[in-house]
Amino acid sequence: MRTSRAVAAHAFLSRPRPLLIGGRFTAAAAGRTFTTVDPSTGEALAEVAHAGPEDVEAAVAAARAALDGAWGRLPAAERGRLLTRLADLVEEHAGELAELESLDAGKPISRTRTLDVPAAAAQFRYFGGWPTKIEGETIPVAVPDTLCHTRKEPVGVCAQIVPWNFPLLMASWKLGTALAAGCTVVLKPAQQTPLSTLRLAELIMEAGFPDGTVNVLTGDGRTGAALVDHPGIDKIAFTGSTAVGREIGAKAGARFQRVTLELGGKSPNIVLPDADLDAAIAGAAEGIFFNTGQACNAASRLYAHRDVFDQVVEGVRERARTARVGPALDPATEYGPLVSAEQYRRVRGHLLDGIAEGATLRAGEVPPAEPEGGYFVRPALFTDVTADMRICRREIFGPVLVAAPFDTVDEAVRLANDTEYGLAAGVWTRSLGAAHAVAARLKAGSVYLNTWAPGDPAAPFGGLKASGVGREMGRAGLDAYLEPKTVWTSLAP
Repeated sequence: MRTSRAVAAHAFLSRPRPLLIGGRFTAAAAGRTFTTVDPSTGEALAEVAHAGPEDVEAAVAAARAALDGAWGRLPAAERGRLLTRLADLVEEHAGELAELESLDAGKPISRTRTLDVPAAAAQFRYFGGWPTKIEGETIPVAVPDTLCHTRKEPVGVCAQIVPWNFPLLMASWKLGTALAAGCTVVLKPAQQTPLSTLRLAELIMEAGFPDGTVNVLTGDGRTGAALVDHPGIDKIAFTGSTAVGREIGAKAGARFQRVTLELGGKSPNIVLPDADLDAAIAGAAEGIFFNTGQACNAASRLYAHRDVFDQVVEGVRERARTARVGPALDPATEYGPLVSAEQYRRVRGHLLDGIAEGATLRAGEVPPAEPEGGYFVRPALFTDVTADMRICRREIFGPVLVAAPFDTVDEAVRLANDTEYGLAAGVWTRSLGAAHAVAARLKAGSVYLNTWAPGDPAAPFGGLKASGVGREMGRAGLDAYLEPKTVWTSLAP
């Protein structure tokens, strides 16, 4: 299967793909590059600059200079205007950004056009309204002849590391909050998917942000590690694997750095016997197969009441069987390829694990040992699973669903909470009381009732337990980039 490169994306790919440091687009100091690949074909897309320690040093210094200089002096209203202008530019170049996202990440063009790019613009527009709303407080203290008030100040220079599953959208999540708060940023996109972020870097400069406000470094894990380890970083925001998040959290704790970690998940989806089964089946299938299962909040564990279990499983199996899997730029494609050969082999290994452990593969198939062109894996469904199986406990990050029946609500809640993760959970029922009663018992940062994974820039997102620390988006996300300062003034004559 092959894709054709659309005109706008091809024009971008034909240009050099440098770093953005201090307002200048520049090659890596060591002259290194790496290749980014089209997951739909396995073919090279572009050569991209590979940032090293010298580039990290320069980017952090540029961010500090902007914080202490032009960006730090901007009035709040001007910060908001620049974010709104960036939202306008993302919308103006929506077609090009959607094509780049589809080419680089394997995301269906039908989704990048209608979800990823519009949602990224909405993030910038929403946070463009926040700078003039960041206010301190006066506090009625017991000290005589004294005024006590607070200021909310930017936390400082932020290292932001985004994943490969939603490259542009995750960049907007992180940049919107940090810039609204008045911070400066060194942003590192995932090695697998740098292109839409690099195009966004051009739009940031076109919007008129002062030099050094946002710096973009492309590279591999060593680039990210050098950024995390830099003593000039005041806050780290990371979205990615729990294993890497633990390492970053430990380092940040030792240095007393602020940190936000949005990590993995193994999210349960509960279908009670009175649920609208058509809606529950559609929600269960989309909850796990969306983005080819490459979502931290994927609905990867399905628990249906025994009275409706067979009907629910058959409905999801049929949706998996008829799913249109294909190249990202094909408008008919529902689910694209996995992002890389590495991810393809990882998901394939989990499928083999499930079969070896005795689970029944009701839909899908084990793909060839080596991908034949693109990294395609069909939606898969396992039944006859037990809670101790690896496919029930590990985050697969692919289109692989495990399903098991339950007999009581207490059993469903126990199964749902039996995980190290706590990112999301869902409940399907016609009973409003049952929905909220179960929601209160689920250990998850987001609970979806008769839906799966709606989102809005105003709504905070994040997890419990091994799913992370802190929240992205909304007022809670903004507060993660602000430091309150208490100011005492004597009014004594």
